[in-house]
Parts: sequence; C-alpha cells; structure tokens
Amino acid sequence: MQERYDLSDKQINSELLGSVLATPLRWWGLIALTGLLLGGGIAAAAWMVTHGLGVTGLGRPIFWGFMIVNFVFWVGISHAGVMISAILRLSSAEWRRPVTRAAEVLTVFALATAAIFPLIHMGRPWRFYWIFPVDFWRGIWPNVRSPLVWDPSAIFTYLTGSSLFVFVALIPDLAVIRDRSAGVRRAIYGFLAMGFRGTPRQWKLQTIAGILLSALILPVFVSVHSIVSWDFGMALGVPNWHTSVLAPYFVIGAVHSGVSAVVTLMAILRKVFKWENYITPDHFDALGRLLVVVATAWLYFFILEFLFGLYSREQVEVVVREYQLGLWPNNILFGIFILTAYIIPVPLWLFRRVRRSITLMFWTSILVNVGMWMERFIIIVPALEAKQGFSFMYQIFTPSLVEVLLVLGSFGLVGTGLLLFAKFFPLIPLFDIKEGQVLKAEIQVGKVKVPAVIHE
Repeated sequence: MQERYDLSDKQINSELLGSVLATPLRWWGLIALTGLLLGGGIAAAAWMVTHGLGVTGLGRPIFWGFMIVNFVFWVGISHAGVMISAILRLSSAEWRRPVTRAAEVLTVFALATAAIFPLIHMGRPWRFYWIFPVDFWRGIWPNVRSPLVWDPSAIFTYLTGSSLFVFVALIPDLAVIRDRSAGVRRAIYGFLAMGFRGTPRQWKLQTIAGILLSALILPVFVSVHSIVSWDFGMALGVPNWHTSVLAPYFVIGAVHSGVSAVVTLMAILRKVFKWENYITPDHFDALGRLLVVVATAWLYFFILEFLFGLYSREQVEVVVREYQLGLWPNNILFGIFILTAYIIPVPLWLFRRVRRSITLMFWTSILVNVGMWMERFIIIVPALEAKQGFSFMYQIFTPSLVEVLLVLGSFGLVGTGLLLFAKFFPLIPLFDIKEGQVLKAEIQVGKVKVPAVIHE
C-alpha cells in the first residue's frame, strides 16, 4: 500500500461523521431510489399473499424460481463481511481498515434479506412453525432432520454473530458520536456506547472481543453456504443437485459474489460521501488481486460441477446439461453468466491500470454479480424443468412481474438498510483509521526510512 495520507484526528472525525451529523443531498436521492424499489417489492409480496402463489409463475414441476434464486444469491453476498473483515483482521492486513465495516454491515442486511425469501416463497408466511423444532398447537413436531430446519438455524446463528461483530467494532465510534451530540441524541448514543471512555482496559477488552469473534465466526461462514447447498442435495428426485462438490462450490461462489459486492459498495460510498482520502485506488487494487484468485478458484469448482453431471452418463443428468446449454432462454442466460462472471472481468483485473480505476472496478464488479445471480438460476431452474415424470408435465419457467418486483425489492431493502445505517453510524471505523495513522509512521533503519508497518 503506497497511498498514506496524513490526517489529523479532527479531520477524521469531521469527514467520517459528516454523514451522521449532517445529511448530504445525494443521500436523499439514493434513499428515494432504494425506497421506491423496496415499495415495489412490498406491494408485490402483498399481492402474492392475497392472490396466491399462482401469480408468481411457479407451477409443476418448477416450484423454486426467482425467490429461491434470490435467497441463495443474498446468502452468497453475505459472505463478504467475514471474508473481508474477519480473515483480513486475523492476518493483520493494513489495507482492510476503510472497508471492514461496510462489508460487515452488508453481511447483516444481505442475510436479513435472504432470510425473508423462504417465508415469502411459502405463500402463507404466517405458517412458519417448521422453522423451530417445537410442538406447536397443531400437535406436530417438525422433522429436525429436514433442511428447512437447518437453514434458519445456520442463518440466524450467522446473523447473530455478524451483528455482534458489527456492534463490538462500533462501540468506540458510538462514544465519539456521544461526546459530539446533545439532548436525546446524546442519551441514545450514550446508552449504545455502554459507558465506553477509552480506558486501557476497555480498549484491551474491545480488541480481544473483535479477535475472538473473528475466529469464532469463520466456521459459521463456511457452514452456512454449505448448508444451503445441502438443501439441494437433500431434494430427492431432482437431477444435478447431488454432486459432492456442491458445498465448496457454493462457498467459493459466495466469496466471489460477496467481495465483488464490496467493490461496488465502496465505489458508491467513495462517490457519495467524498471519502477519497480513505478509500483509495490502492484498496481497489488489493480487492482486484483478491478477486482474481477467488474467481479462478470458483471457475475450477464450476467446471468440476458441470463435468460431474456428464461423467456418470446418466440420461437425466445429461438432459439437465442439454436444458442448460440448448434450451431457450437457459442457453442465452448460460452464455451471459459465464461471460459476466469470469471471461470479461478476470482478464481485465490482471491489468494494474484496470484494478486502480474506480470506474472500471465498479462496472466489472456489477458484471460479476449479474453473472452470479444467473448462475444460481442456471443451477436451480433447469434441474427442476428436467424433473417431470410425464411429458404433459413439461413446462418452461416464465417469471411474472411479481417475482421481478420481489427481486428488485430485495435490492431496495439492502440499499435502504445500508443508507439508513450510514445516516446514524459511521460506515468507516474512526478508531481503525486513527490506529492506521499511527502505524503508518516511518522508522529509521540504517540510512533509509521504512514504514513501521511491515507485515502487509
């Protein structure tokens, strides 16, 4: 990392708390856009609940459509926070400092959005008794071996850990906002700061808690998307969902889409809040290098998963590949997916000039998530289309406006959540940036000066 700006504590407080203590005009424009998308999603969900699941385009044999595709997509996006924050924190990577909190908050809102979609997909969301293994009024104990119990258990564990992760790192910044506020605002932030005064003992406890949470959440990070893949593996009778490579394939695909989403988010935040002193081309360069490795690992598992379906030479498995590559519109989506998820962005990221261009990184990261959303669609829908036992049951999935609005509404929900968080809490950790200012100091070694931070 070469770009190290000299920033005073006063300047850091003023610039990073600007979105909290004042409201930029651009913030209102973005909140109006995301609120419009969210409103459309809520209206579509209400229409579906009152008129039934038939308005979504689902039918035999395709009972999983855009809603479950979206569920898998947002669980994947949620892996960004742990990948960026926990792993880089444990490895003491200095360049992580401005991007950790935004990635962690993206994890929380993406997970919360993902958790909503299985409930919406039920058509009758109030009948969610199967989530917890408790004997409800019907006198029926849900089957604890069912993936429908595994999913909420894993997701809510991950959501709880991620929320604690965000809150523990936020405590010092809450204390700063408390000391710069008055009246009711001061009382609220004072309550949230839990008496933090910056004593050596408090700093030590806060640091230890952050390290412990980083280490403890990593197994959950791996298990969550593995469990999502087992949803598919446990669906008996559906071809192409039973390969043993699905768990690592889903996990590495989640990291690929999640880190790309962080790149998109950081480019937007840099532009909206004018954080050029904190989010620099060096950070995009580092994320681009990371994405090259992650994307190539994902491509390896994708090829394995695709070939495993052909290797057995079972007729139904071959039919799924024919549906993916030869049946319209799956064939068009398959081509777009592989182009946008790997073939276009990764060769561009090999060039340093591209990685250091915020504009190019922004658009290539969006391409990746367009492709990764289509990848989930290609995994789910063609396999269900090939499931039918009789020719008269054959159907090509055609999404309705309701499902499209639900997908757009999920983006509105995540965007609205991030913008509201940025209005009440700093999205770049103040204490982390100040610590980085201390560690960036140069020391004299012989006749030359070198950065005090040598582990990056």
